[in-house]
Amino acid sequence: MSKKPIIAVTRVLPDAGMSMLAEAADIELRVWPGDLPPNPDELAALVAGVDGVIALVTDPIGGDLLDRNPSIRVLSNFAVGYDNIDVVAATERGVLVCNTPGVLTETTADLTFALLVSAARRVVEGVEYVRAGKWQTWSPTLLLGQDLHDATIAIVGFGRIGREVAKRAAGFSMRILAVTSDPTPRTDSETGAMYTDLDTALKEADFVCLNVALNDDTRGMIGARELGLMKRSAILVNAARGPVVDTRALVEALRNGVIAGAALDVTDPEPLPADHPLIAMENCIVVPHIASGSVATRSKMARMAATNAIEAVRGNRPPHIVNGDVWQNRRQ
Repeated sequence: MSKKPIIAVTRVLPDAGMSMLAEAADIELRVWPGDLPPNPDELAALVAGVDGVIALVTDPIGGDLLDRNPSIRVLSNFAVGYDNIDVVAATERGVLVCNTPGVLTETTADLTFALLVSAARRVVEGVEYVRAGKWQTWSPTLLLGQDLHDATIAIVGFGRIGREVAKRAAGFSMRILAVTSDPTPRTDSETGAMYTDLDTALKEADFVCLNVALNDDTRGMIGARELGLMKRSAILVNAARGPVVDTRALVEALRNGVIAGAALDVTDPEPLPADHPLIAMENCIVVPHIASGSVATRSKMARMAATNAIEAVRGNRPPHIVNGDVWQNRRQ
């Protein structure tokens, strides 16, 4: 009797995915039980001898780990982004890399805009003000924020998520600037966004939203120079990846009034230490990487990640492959 393929899961997923894996009678399941990610040694032990891995963005997987575990045939990431995986190394070793695209687009755009509204209208400061017992009466000058309607928003990264942010901005009658790798001036027919280059967008925007993937071109793309181009009244929103922004430069910009505020779903490092200056700043909102964190979306992601892994270890084509050449080479 042939041995069942093994799938390792680096953290317990929502029930929608875990039930799929548990019900796959032809597959053996190995699950990391901790609430925190496995450290490198624990991860290596977890994936020893397995055929597939369902990983999270907190799990760095490179060529060394794959070399020590040549049985791995698929890395199924529980995320649309996959910067935690060395895709080149996986491809060189014939390992499929899969992700969960599409399903989190609108949910992430919702959270991006929620951060933008919260920072503009100082919602978190207002909640803390009330909780601290400071609310004595209505005041004409209390916690004055910024209007969104008719303001200019720059969306850096105009893919699926960026476009959904633009649709929400259009509902607030905002002027929309889109920044992509092609800055040729033109107007987007769907959203009305005007394409421009990064520097122009930073100079003109009241709100700057980052929705780019993390890669060599975007790592550190918002540093001291870029923050210095922004209006002193501007607010930066990052729902992409923490390393897109130079954290030290952001701290200094917020501390010295270079920009008015920031709202961050992601940070560098992640998580931030409890005593990090960004957490204590009244003009900075930090939430714990929850952009895709709705019940419906995380359940869809779990099903997609489970399906990718199950199909791959069964020898079938997974629905969402990042490195399609690996699959083509297997079929030849």
